[in-house]
Amino acid sequence: MELRVENINKTFINDKVENKVLENISLKVNEGEFVSLLGPSGCGKTTLLTIIGGFQHAESGKIFVDGKEVSKPGIDRAFVFQNYALFPWKTIKENIIFPMKRQKMHKDEIEKRLQELLELSDLQGKEKMYPHQLSGGMKQRVAVMRALACNPKVLLMDEPLGAIDFRMRQNLQEELEKIWMKNKITAVMVTHDVDEAVYMSDRVVVMSRNKGEIIKDLKIDMERPRDRKDEKYINYKEELTAILSECYGDKEE
Repeated sequence: MELRVENINKTFINDKVENKVLENISLKVNEGEFVSLLGPSGCGKTTLLTIIGGFQHAESGKIFVDGKEVSKPGIDRAFVFQNYALFPWKTIKENIIFPMKRQKMHKDEIEKRLQELLELSDLQGKEKMYPHQLSGGMKQRVAVMRALACNPKVLLMDEPLGAIDFRMRQNLQEELEKIWMKNKITAVMVTHDVDEAVYMSDRVVVMSRNKGEIIKDLKIDMERPRDRKDEKYINYKEELTAILSECYGDKEE
């Protein structure tokens, strides 16, 4: 479903010092579109994402999902945290079905949806394992499946691969893309990784430290799955890297 962010303002106060993180930020994400928020630390990416998710409140501005204003967490928006936020005492199955049980879905419906999600994530046969027995990649898949369990309208992800070993990261980007392609859910992802943004996104929105100002909204016009060696792909990376270099003052993060 369509997501609209309209004129969001957010200020943090620390020791009576005001820090305006977001000023009049507006953004539209079309139905079934994958948009990445890219930018330096402190530019307000995660703050904006948590406001969309309803976990923080803005001083002013509005969030709309499918034309309806939202201001608190709801099953229409699912959130995947960087640290997975899995329940360590629950199995894969118990973690995935947790939101379905909270929504009081019928047990037959829960079981049907569980099997769909296990197949989608290639986790069949691992339902009885616990988080401490899983690799980082498997934890990430469980977290995404739990987020998709109640068929949300919007998927919000805060650096979902941020804790993944570099060697695994590209493989998991490809896995996550396949999962998203099968669902075609409206998605917004926070990332610091230019390659990840180009590979995953239909659009990349670059935010600056100047109160979250959107300095670039770049459409990635390439077929999926994307060839990282393609000249067009490399050009997109170079363009975004140049924009980020200006944000950092020519310093790498």
